[in-house]
Amino acid sequence: MRDFRRLWFSGAVSGIGSWLLVVAIPFYVFALTGSAVATGLTLALEALPALTIGPWAGVLLDRWDLARAMWIADLAGAAAVGVILFADRDHVWLIYLAILLENTATTVFRPAARALIPAVVGTGSELAKANAINAVTSSAIRLAAPPLGALLLAGPGIKFVLVVDIVSYLLSAATIATVRTRRHATTGVPPRPFEGLRAVISHRALRGILIGQTVFLTANAGLTALLVPFTVGRLHAPGYVVGYLISGLGAGYLVGASLSTKAARLLGTREILTLTQFVTALAYFALFNAPSVPLAIAAAVLIGLPGSILLITVETTIQRSAPTAVLASVGALFFAADSLALLIGALAAPAMTLVLDLPLTLNVIAATAVCAATLTLIVLPRHPASFTRKSGV
Repeated sequence: MRDFRRLWFSGAVSGIGSWLLVVAIPFYVFALTGSAVATGLTLALEALPALTIGPWAGVLLDRWDLARAMWIADLAGAAAVGVILFADRDHVWLIYLAILLENTATTVFRPAARALIPAVVGTGSELAKANAINAVTSSAIRLAAPPLGALLLAGPGIKFVLVVDIVSYLLSAATIATVRTRRHATTGVPPRPFEGLRAVISHRALRGILIGQTVFLTANAGLTALLVPFTVGRLHAPGYVVGYLISGLGAGYLVGASLSTKAARLLGTREILTLTQFVTALAYFALFNAPSVPLAIAAAVLIGLPGSILLITVETTIQRSAPTAVLASVGALFFAADSLALLIGALAAPAMTLVLDLPLTLNVIAATAVCAATLTLIVLPRHPASFTRKSGV
C-alpha cells in the first residue's frame, strides 16, 4: 500500500490547489466580463481537450508508463496555471488558453490514474476501499478549499491563489515520481484510436453507464454553469458565496463517500446508480428553488451525499469491468463523454437563459436529471454478473 499512499497524497495535494480555483476562476472571469456566457465558456473550454484528444491519449497510455505520464502531466498543469498570472481585463483570452492547456494535461493524468490504481491495489475489495478513501479525501478538500479560495481571493487576491495551485502541481509531480509500481504496456497490438469505444459497446453494463451518466452529467454541467448567476441574481448574494455552496456539496460528498461501501453491500450496481441519480435530481430542485443562502447550502449538502456514492460506484465499476489491456482507453472514453456533457451543458444552459428566465431554465435542467435516472434504469442490465470484466477487447 506504499504506492497507494503516495498516489493518495499527490491527489490530495493537487486537489487542494485545483479546488481553490473552482471559485476563483469563474468569479474572476465574471468580475472581468460581467457575462454569464463568458463564465460558461470557461467550463466549456475545460471539456475540449478530453473530448478531442482523450480517446487517442488513452490508447497511448495503455502502451506507456502510467506513473511517468502522470508526473509529466502535473508539470504541464503547473506551467498552464502560470499563464493566468498574466491575464487581465484586456487579456481574458489568456485565461481561456490556460484552461485549455491545463485540461490537456488533465486529459492525460485522469485516465492514467484510473488505470494505475487497480495495478497498485488489485480489483477486489481493496479497490472499492481505495476509491472510497480517495472520495473521502476529495470531499474533505471540496468542503474546505472553496471557502478558503474565496477568502484568499478577497484577501491576497487571484495571483496568490494561482501560485498555491502551481506549487501543489509541482509537489504532486515530485511525489508521483517516487511511485514504484509500473503498469507498462499491456498489449503489443498497434494502437487503434477507438479501442475504448469498441470495449464499451461490447459490454452491456459499461454501455449503459456511458449512456445514462452522460445525460445526467449534461444536466449537472448546465446547472454548474449557472451557479454564479443563480447566487448573484436569485439569492442576491456576493459571488464568493458560491464557495459556501460548493463546501456544502463537499460536506455531502464526505458523508456519501463514507457510506459508499455499505451501499455497495446492500444494493446492486443498477439500483445504486438509478437511485443516486434520482435523489440527486430532487436535490437540484431544492437548491435552485431555495429562498435563502442557508437553505441553498443545505440543499447542496443533499446533492453531495448521493452524488458521491454515484461517482464512486461508476469509478469502481469501470475499473472492474473494462478489459485490463484497454483500461486507460476505456477510462479516457468515459472522461471524453463527461467532457461532452460538460461542453453541451455549459453552452446550452446560458443560452437557454436568453429565451427562458433563469428560474425556469434551472428547473427544466433539473427535470432533465430526473429523466436521466429513468434512462439509467432502462438501459442497465438487471443481473449482477453483467457488471464483470470480459476477456479480450
